[in-house]
Amino acid sequence: MEKKMKKEVSEVCTMDGAVDMHGHPAVRDRTGNWVAGILILVNQGLATLAFFGVGVNLVLFLTRVMGQDNADAANNVSKWTGTVYLFSLLGAFLSDSYLGRYATCALFQLIFLIGLVALSLSSYIFLLKPKGCGDAKFHCGSHSSYHNAIFYVSIYLIALGNGGYQPNIATFGADQFDEGDPNEGHSKIAFFSYFYLALNLGSLFSNTILDYFEDNGLWTIGFWASAGSAAMALVLFICGTPRYRYFKPSGNPLPRFCQVFVAAMRKWKVKVLEPEEELFEGEEFSTNYGRKLLHTQGFSFLDKAAYMTTKDVKKMEENKCNPWHVSTVTQVEEVKCILRLLPIWLCTILYSVVFTQMASLFVEQGDAMDTRISSFRIPPASMSSFDILSVAAFIFFYRRVLDPFVARKTNSRGLTELQRMGIGLIVAIMAMISAGLVEHFRLKYASKVSGSSSLSIFWQVPQYVLIGASEVFMYVGQLEFFNGQAPDALKSFGSALCMTSISLGNYVSSLLVAIVMKISAKDQDMPGWIPGNLNKGHLDRGLKY
Repeated sequence: MEKKMKKEVSEVCTMDGAVDMHGHPAVRDRTGNWVAGILILVNQGLATLAFFGVGVNLVLFLTRVMGQDNADAANNVSKWTGTVYLFSLLGAFLSDSYLGRYATCALFQLIFLIGLVALSLSSYIFLLKPKGCGDAKFHCGSHSSYHNAIFYVSIYLIALGNGGYQPNIATFGADQFDEGDPNEGHSKIAFFSYFYLALNLGSLFSNTILDYFEDNGLWTIGFWASAGSAAMALVLFICGTPRYRYFKPSGNPLPRFCQVFVAAMRKWKVKVLEPEEELFEGEEFSTNYGRKLLHTQGFSFLDKAAYMTTKDVKKMEENKCNPWHVSTVTQVEEVKCILRLLPIWLCTILYSVVFTQMASLFVEQGDAMDTRISSFRIPPASMSSFDILSVAAFIFFYRRVLDPFVARKTNSRGLTELQRMGIGLIVAIMAMISAGLVEHFRLKYASKVSGSSSLSIFWQVPQYVLIGASEVFMYVGQLEFFNGQAPDALKSFGSALCMTSISLGNYVSSLLVAIVMKISAKDQDMPGWIPGNLNKGHLDRGLKY
């Protein structure tokens, strides 16, 4: 009878250790799956709408309202965007270590909302002065140091809130699917594609409707709409509380990592003859920090941390085992997992240098082109709508056409995450070549005086479409790869690696712009490759390099 009851429990509960809101084992039919997954996807869409309501036109806000030139504005946007994703490490650390993913998501969404409200109020009260300023023709006046400080505090609160939320919501969404169940395991893989699709569809409204208002100087309307969307996202997220599946935080991983290196160094001269038979694995670690990890080859010097010497065995028998003298196999394998991820992560930074140009140099390039269809002016930042549509189209193409085709031809699961990331890099190179060619021809049609060109802004469509295609292969592949390869106790950190590659890509981009301007700017006749009037510069060279 007792065995039968245990069997029934194992059939209805998830097999990955998830719990419900009360801390009980999560029942498969009453928690998680696509009901919770769809709530999280809608939440992501609304939060993204709010974020890009600020981010997509920030470079124009800095030039038209804050009075910065193109190079400084592009630099500041890159630094701000980089900081957004750098804060993902903080969010991941708090989530994995102390708060758990649900509480961390709720906390940082609240900070995000506060930042948006502060930006909306500051813009309405004192930034948009004189009245009616902030469009392409009528720039605002100068601001006091106090007003500038309020503005930067607001946008960096937005950066903190969105950055800390992003890696956790992706991982929290994946938590709703039990990879131990074949059907839910397949849904978990699909979730990352739909998550990135929701992210892009959420930004579509920002890149069209909100972008139109902001480009015409109605910044306050755009910012308040973003704040309203963030509030709706937070309320929706909290409403799903009874349905979610949760994983308990695993404690600060830094001491565990340090223990491995210290223990390995202590046994540096110890000869390990048969390592796999003498390696230590404690039951307590497996219980507190997720599933056990099996011993793997590679980084063999770290295996010494788990090697049981005669002295260690004696202390173990006396219940005096010191974690700084001997580590578990799972601890060692956690460190190995992270070390194996780092080379891949470093390569993704190069892609992020290209991706960040879409929010800065692409917008400035579009602003110097012919943006009119009859009497209607197309906001330059709204061209990223073609990027969003490209993402939606290529996600469908990849999941419904390309991946099944490759799977049939190779008798495998299709393209691996690393193969997709490589394809993304190649497509990104094609996008920058396209942007450089557009700039070359834009300069041919440009007037050196007016700061605009007669070349239509729609010539930018190919570069946006190519960037969108590259995102599907690179960023969706990254999310799957880092989440799948990260150990149980560091799932949010795995997603944060994806975000921090974007962060460092933005900082590298900012550094490159500064170096280019330092080298290329000579005097008024040679103001550099990216001057205030792009027609006097050579943005085409900057894009190529």
